[in-house]
This record gives sequence, C-alpha cells and structure tokens, in this order.
Amino acid sequence: MNCIVIDDEEMARAIIGQMVENTPQLTLVQECSNAMQAIKYLNQHPVDLIFLDIHMPDFTGFDFIQTIKNPPKVILVTSDKNFAIEAFEYECIVDYLVKPITEDRFQKAIQKANAKQLTVASTSANKTVAEDNANEFYINIDRRLIKIEFAAVNIVEAKGDYIHIKTEGKNYVVHSTVKKIEDKLPKDLFLKVHRSFIINTKKIIDIEDNSVLIGKDVIPVSRANRPELMKRLNLL
Repeated sequence: MNCIVIDDEEMARAIIGQMVENTPQLTLVQECSNAMQAIKYLNQHPVDLIFLDIHMPDFTGFDFIQTIKNPPKVILVTSDKNFAIEAFEYECIVDYLVKPITEDRFQKAIQKANAKQLTVASTSANKTVAEDNANEFYINIDRRLIKIEFAAVNIVEAKGDYIHIKTEGKNYVVHSTVKKIEDKLPKDLFLKVHRSFIINTKKIIDIEDNSVLIGKDVIPVSRANRPELMKRLNLL
C-alpha cells in the first residue's frame, strides 16, 4: 500500500517513516508537514493509506478528512486520547494510534488497514458479479443451463404450464409461468402487455390499434396495459 504521513512534528514523521520502512507491504511515498501540502499532493497522486495527526496548525485532522473527496484509509496518530469516539464516526478511519507509538501497536493498525482493503476489494468484486448477472439469465433445457441476454429477448409468451421465449436467433420452451419470469426481467426493458405476453419494448417495430409488431409477430395489447405502453414510447 502506498502511504503518506501528515504531521507537523518532524520527529513524529521520522518515527512513522521508520516503522513504514520496516513493514514490507507499505511504501512511504510522501511526508507532509501540514494539511495544505498534503491536499496538493493528493490531488495529483492517489494513495492507499494516510497516517494523520489530529492537531496541526490551521487544520485539524478532521478538517482535513472533510476537505478531500473520497478519502483513502486513515490511521490517526495523536498524543490526545480524547478524540477516539469522534474518530470512528468517519468510515475512512481504520485505527487510532496514541503517541508514543510502539511497533506492536503500529502493526496491529496495519492489519486493520489490510482487512479494510480486502473487504472493499471483495465488495467491488461482488458488485461486478451482480452487474454482470443483471444483464442475463439462465434457463434449464434438457439438463443444460443456457444463458440468454435480456437484450436478445423479443417476446415471452405463456402457453399452459410452459412459456415460450423468443429471441433474435432462437426460441426456447421452458416449464414455468409468466409471473415467475416477469419477476426476473428488468422493468425498464420489458412490459406485460397481455395476460399471456411480455414484450421487449425496445423491439417494437409498429403499433396499430391494440397490437404491436415485434419481428414477424403481432402481439395483442390489452386495454388495461395500453396506457403504460404508451408512457414507455418516445412520442414526437
């Protein structure tokens, strides 16, 4: 992790710098004696971790955190024990070190910072998977799971205990209900226009009276669902 130290005391910066040097996963990229110097640096160089003194001329450590957008992880370093409760109101603050700092206590703070980084990475990975899954669904055909992109679906038609899924390239028959698949489809793209039909509104070619043309299929539109369909259209 790339880190910086912000402290108006030269000796304090030197001590933390030495501890950083003794920690393989850390790289000290900058020392700053005041908040303004740090802000200028961070505007040009993103970092993973900040060692931040609370009491500094002009700016407190809390003032500094509130000044920067999307602050990285912060370990507060101070000789004052009275701000511990306030410190943990900030999501970016991972630990609170009281001077003089021992090597053992410093390493525990780094472990917390590492744990925070892993949590963020895991959350990002899960978000990416969720976003990928939001574009597709799977159907079970002859014990095979077949992926279908939402954007490729033209029509879903109910026929008894089965639904017919018509895509741009192929049609599928699945044992399911319209309600079940309706819950899976993104509401901004699909609309149930009849008790037996769900359509991809982006695939509409033509609308006449109480029907829509999608590909070569003419789909009935019920009177109850027509107003919602008209709302979806970008009419001139």
